[in-house]
Amino acid sequence: MNDTQSLTVNGRSVEFSKERNLLEVIRKAGIDIPTFCYHSELSIYGACRLCLVEVEGKGVMASCSTAPAAGMVIHTDTQEIRQMRKISIELLLANHKVDCPTCSRSASCALQDIAQRLGVNTVRFKKLEKFQDLDLSSPSLERDPNKCVLCGDCVRVCKEIQGIGAIDFANRGCKSKVAPAFDADLATVECVNCGQCAAVCPTGAIVPKQERNRVWDALYDKSKTVVVQVAPAVRVALGESYGAAPGENVAGKLVAALKLMGFKHVYDTSFTADLTIFEEATELLGRIKEKGRLPMFTSCCPAWVKYAEIYYPELLGNLSSCRSPQAMLGSVAKKILPAQFGIKRDDLVVVSIMPCTAKKYEAQLPKYQSEGRPEVDIVITTTEVQQMINSCGIVFNELEPEAFDMPMGFATGGGVIFGTSGGVMEAALRFVAEKLENKPLASVDFKAVRGMDSVKSATVTLGGQELKVAVVHGLANAKKLILDLREGRAAYDFVEVMACPGGCISGGGQPVGVTNKIRASRQRGLYAADKAHQVQKPQDNYLVTDCYRKNLGGEPGAPEAHHLLHTAYQNRSQLFDAKIPVLRGSAAQRLQITVTICAKQENCPGQLLLGMIAAYVKEHGYQDRANIDAAFSSRPSGDGTICVTIGEQVVERTRFTNAQNTLEQLQNQSAFANITEAIDQGIADLTAK
Repeated sequence: MNDTQSLTVNGRSVEFSKERNLLEVIRKAGIDIPTFCYHSELSIYGACRLCLVEVEGKGVMASCSTAPAAGMVIHTDTQEIRQMRKISIELLLANHKVDCPTCSRSASCALQDIAQRLGVNTVRFKKLEKFQDLDLSSPSLERDPNKCVLCGDCVRVCKEIQGIGAIDFANRGCKSKVAPAFDADLATVECVNCGQCAAVCPTGAIVPKQERNRVWDALYDKSKTVVVQVAPAVRVALGESYGAAPGENVAGKLVAALKLMGFKHVYDTSFTADLTIFEEATELLGRIKEKGRLPMFTSCCPAWVKYAEIYYPELLGNLSSCRSPQAMLGSVAKKILPAQFGIKRDDLVVVSIMPCTAKKYEAQLPKYQSEGRPEVDIVITTTEVQQMINSCGIVFNELEPEAFDMPMGFATGGGVIFGTSGGVMEAALRFVAEKLENKPLASVDFKAVRGMDSVKSATVTLGGQELKVAVVHGLANAKKLILDLREGRAAYDFVEVMACPGGCISGGGQPVGVTNKIRASRQRGLYAADKAHQVQKPQDNYLVTDCYRKNLGGEPGAPEAHHLLHTAYQNRSQLFDAKIPVLRGSAAQRLQITVTICAKQENCPGQLLLGMIAAYVKEHGYQDRANIDAAFSSRPSGDGTICVTIGEQVVERTRFTNAQNTLEQLQNQSAFANITEAIDQGIADLTAK
């Protein structure tokens, strides 16, 4: 059945069928109407009013929120519309902190671009006189509310794609702004550092944390030896900034540029992606054989790991204990390179170039420090390294490609495809297949886990054994998959999760303006690189095998390998949006006790528990040595979930079957006994000090 219809745009007939709105039809006709708030993957918001068109017989309308109809006659550029757009831009500029020369988004700012397109040369309206404070609390992101144009892109991507809602609109009218709940710092709320807000922000109100100057300082310090690792997804996106097609592999030119900039050695994170497969696939096989906790989830994506720590701490035992490839390379480099270079460990600086802002967060975690120093010292993004190359005056397109340095520059195709959704799963299957079938793999391609579908699943029969696997990207999709697992609608042995749409290829640190078409091109670029490698199975990386022999105890899972390549996770469900003091002690050192209360739930059992704890503290004479807070969180739901923290200790979440529990029922819960023990121990520790 042919459901194609037509309408007229600027005197030209244009056919349409499945387009959602006039904006999509008009762009299909080759006319790029300006907009801030429209993204095809997000809900239609209609806030910026830049996409106005005139529809004959109906007047001026927002094209993003108007459905196409047969016979419509549309004008996209009239004198009235042009003036309205220019006034909108002037008003935005008047309320915008204009520091374009020093803004990290200067070369890719939609506000600047549209102002130039419309010929806005002067701003006739009064400028802002008082600026809001910057939020620099996050290790991954910088937020400047003075550059925000209230387009809502960051709010919708965080809520709709990631299912989190760490930021939202606050206040009304002229006081409206975008901020975390209760105007808290970004670092103190449930932000997972994925950077998708920065990827869609059109004006630089949210950008990746800029660490370029730290890298320059290290390179200029002659007492330091600086090495760098490059993640797989960087090589198929960086070239876009230099006119290359999305997906073109520019790894060789990037290596040449980095060596010109002064890096001693340039390594490929794909090497430790291969190493990850040795450990992760071995762990999976062990769980299957020993009937351990399944499904096992991948752990390469730090945004996904933090999401699980916040929202699903009960699943942390299902996560692979493997570090990410970035963390593995940092650990191995700090172990073997000082002796190799004849330097002190403190004089070795490991820099990472990542497509991902969450890697900045990951690198500064205390668990990834050794001898008091981070194992990965500095993380910069794809866009940051592009700015560094430009600042050096390096003509990127004229560089002759150079090779990564050995041994951590040799990787298989399986390591390279880590950069796209499904790549980790496919690399692991290449390893597992040979182990289960006990013979060389005839074909390395597992195409069922490839593609851009948000959730992909497959059942693979290997060595007479069925292995059920799933691949998911976008944390809102991960939530749906987890709920399906919980409620018995799905069952898997192994699940790959990546936070960003399409995986690392569209991480928060990649060049902005990513579309599904660009993602698909970058994905094809990684699979082409996979095919170009003579070795495609991670287990065939002989230099990884050599690394095991010399430095990691000889085989996957050996004690030395486990120490350097594995990690543990933290229950972060105690993140709170706001706190209200209930009891304040007078002693110099006091034990901090916090109990969550759900404001959306009537008769919240957290209130009863809070009263019990306060009574316990007073009865035992602890009131001078304790602070008690009631905390509010958007996470606890109507099932009575409570979170309690005693000092630095998190008392595991306790579930009560309904919100009408009596005080006596609460007292019978073993959790309360655990809480009182933790309070007694905390007070004893303070007294000992």
